[in-house]
Amino acid sequence: MLISRIRPALRSHSTRSLSSRAANILSALDIPTTGDVNGVYDGEWKGAGDVVESICPSTGEVLARVKTASPEELHVALGKASDAYTFFRNVPAPQRGEILRQIREALAAKRSELGALISLEMGKIKTEGVGEVQEFVDICDYAVGLSRMMNGRVIASERPGHSILEVPNPLGVVGVLSAFNFPVAVYGWNLALSLAAGNATIWKPSPTTPLCSIAVTTIIARVLEQNGIPGAVAGLVTGDNNAGAAIVESRDVPLVSFTGSERVGRIVGKTVQSRFGKVILELGGNNAAIVMPDADLKMAVPSIFFGAIGTAGQRCTSTRRLYLHRQIADEFLERLQKVYTRLTPGDPLEEKTLLGPVHSAASIGIYENAVQHLKDIDANILAGGSRYAAADISASHLHGGYFVQPTLAVPKSADPADALWQTETFAPVLNCAVFDELEEAIGWNNAVPQGLSSSLWTRDVRNVGKWIGTGGSDTGIVNVNVGTSGAEIGAAFGGNKSTGWGRESGGDAWKQYVRWSACTVNFSDAAPLAQGVDFSV
Repeated sequence: MLISRIRPALRSHSTRSLSSRAANILSALDIPTTGDVNGVYDGEWKGAGDVVESICPSTGEVLARVKTASPEELHVALGKASDAYTFFRNVPAPQRGEILRQIREALAAKRSELGALISLEMGKIKTEGVGEVQEFVDICDYAVGLSRMMNGRVIASERPGHSILEVPNPLGVVGVLSAFNFPVAVYGWNLALSLAAGNATIWKPSPTTPLCSIAVTTIIARVLEQNGIPGAVAGLVTGDNNAGAAIVESRDVPLVSFTGSERVGRIVGKTVQSRFGKVILELGGNNAAIVMPDADLKMAVPSIFFGAIGTAGQRCTSTRRLYLHRQIADEFLERLQKVYTRLTPGDPLEEKTLLGPVHSAASIGIYENAVQHLKDIDANILAGGSRYAAADISASHLHGGYFVQPTLAVPKSADPADALWQTETFAPVLNCAVFDELEEAIGWNNAVPQGLSSSLWTRDVRNVGKWIGTGGSDTGIVNVNVGTSGAEIGAAFGGNKSTGWGRESGGDAWKQYVRWSACTVNFSDAAPLAQGVDFSV
């Protein structure tokens, strides 16, 4: 997929013909609509590497050709980030909070425009795009308050006249490698906490969503400049895997936050840890919803429907597995099948659209492989099962887009050891199975390698206790009467097992972005040893 989007940098003087739809969105965010676009920022905009094409998944239109980072520019950007950190760590934390407040205001002023760009370049519907920007705004609010509350601890000492302190200090440069499905919010989670902690960040976005990163960085860079802060405090390097590798391998980047596949996450984790760096991994999410016979189906059906088809099934928290109690399985599937069959694709920029495209041609391949496997094993496909034909898409300008039918299927086997259930399919495919006892469903929920999000639908407090207790769901996000997707920023976000154990956003996630020191202070006139050790001389 990536190679097909890269063109030699000799085309740096090319021009392009944009639709008015795309041109208006880019212009509103000060992204050039002619010529190539610089995709590197370290205090100044540049780009001497390969040219990456940004393609609109709704239409197939080439939105821009972005000049990515050359190896030399990567080296320079990392050096400038280190220098910027040395400056920024000395800015008092409440002043860092004020800068975050200004970033928050600047982002909020462009919330609708950024949301439209996310829809244009990533493909999610407009309300989800705007909601993603709102996540960035919200985490900035959170980090502003956090800048005055990043507290350590005072611990009682066993020695008279001594105190023990646990002290957080700025860590260094934080590398953020984000994925295409949330091209703005995931960076926001990391940037806000990183800046509050006194760090510099360097961002390597997905090579298929460079314009979102350029637009966000442009907004942030203006705020930094107005405050006399080096631009490399929030640097950007677009590019392919080589750009990501440069950050992951750099000893000048003590913390790397990576969002992506389990396969690549394993490589990132090993590489960072081999140099004794810190790593935050947000990887696969093979998420399950369980519906008990006492559940309110009027709540459960639309929530599970959104969990399965929101962002065209390309959220890390998308619902992939649905376990239905035998008593309500037929009724639930009948209701769910009806909403699936009523769904129609459309332009994600239109307010009434609920289903946009998948992100790329590679996403089409993932979907088609999954559907073909369901057909090969003779699963009962209740809805979907193929790409949309042009006749199914009313707007002619969308005929070149990547539109697929959300698929609802009931495989014959519910054995959680089967590859069908063990593997995350990053597409709008929901597989269903029927259970008899909650303990059985919890076992199925926990039987997969991934552990990001899970959801139980019930009105029985005893079921809730089992679900969130010691023998319950083993995922990082454990919901009750709430779908698997759509987390708020206040709690730490992340998963367990092969999802990577990383935590971002709220809760205690900020503690990963600082350097901790235990400091014992002796303010007495004697120097006794701990544990009563006597070493008199």
